[in-house]
Amino acid sequence: MPASAARPMTPREWGLLGFLSLVWGGSFFFNAVALQSLPVLSVVAARVTIAAVVLGTLAALRGGLPRGARVWGALLLMGVLNSALPFSLIVWAQTSLPSGVAAILNATTPMFTGLIAHAFTQDEKLTPGRIAGTLLGFAGVAVLVGPGVLAGVQGWAPLASLGAALSYGFAGVFGRRLGRMGVAPMSAAAGQLLGASLILAPLALALDRPWTLPAPGLPAVAAILGLALLSTALAYVVFFRLLASAGAMNLALVTLLVPVSALLLGALFLGEALTAGEAAGMALIALGLAAIDGRAWRALTGQARAASPAAAATSSAASGPEAQGRNRSRNAASAASQSPPGAR
Repeated sequence: MPASAARPMTPREWGLLGFLSLVWGGSFFFNAVALQSLPVLSVVAARVTIAAVVLGTLAALRGGLPRGARVWGALLLMGVLNSALPFSLIVWAQTSLPSGVAAILNATTPMFTGLIAHAFTQDEKLTPGRIAGTLLGFAGVAVLVGPGVLAGVQGWAPLASLGAALSYGFAGVFGRRLGRMGVAPMSAAAGQLLGASLILAPLALALDRPWTLPAPGLPAVAAILGLALLSTALAYVVFFRLLASAGAMNLALVTLLVPVSALLLGALFLGEALTAGEAAGMALIALGLAAIDGRAWRALTGQARAASPAAAATSSAASGPEAQGRNRSRNAASAASQSPPGAR
């Protein structure tokens, strides 16, 4: 049974989750820059292909490339569910959706993951704490982003974002089997990206015909490299390491942290002021994460349970032998008075 089913995440795992939220939060910015010069499929194909080459080379040098048709079949399906399909849907949706709406829709990933894990796993069932925490976190993202961003949103783009979140949910649950197959995190990340690039690169070449497009400028090239090296290659090594130790449901919580990371980075490095609504949204997200983690609630209820026997013992001791004797005499007299005549 994975450790995730038996315990809350460790401080190290929470730290890795926060780091993953930073590098994945940056992908929305990188996408926005790259889309100014390149079409959707070209951006996604370049992202996964460069990342696949980098990670594949590193894995090969370490002697860790996966082997076996069964493993590569799983990696190909993982490449579709975790990269090719959701990346394409998200980047296409970003051509018409405000980033705030994208953040809200992306935050549905833990909901989908929880339902899928509950249906298809034995050790990641939904609990009241997980349900309440996920709903609190989603509400926090909605409050943080603000209701105004939903004005005028229509068309297929929101459904595309929800489709990406659903795909991530299936990927998180399906990806657990790679660990059971003995595939190391770097090898899993490299294999998944190689599978995704085999699908996306031919499509981009056939549909976008990139050799006919104007050469992208330096900002677009830098954005593609940021997407490939930080938000994909490095991120997926961390992703598979966390998936193996913390589980699919815990890993999906990263989508609640991505907008928080973006706001905090803006406040720290760009001097952007946090509004009361944003602070309230982050507080709700923190409450949701605490509810899912469960340690604070268990500590409170554990103290209450420990206090109850102690209070009872104190009350009994305080009554003393004489009082207990009087109570026994009164109980005996009451029982005698209520007995039927023949029993007396």
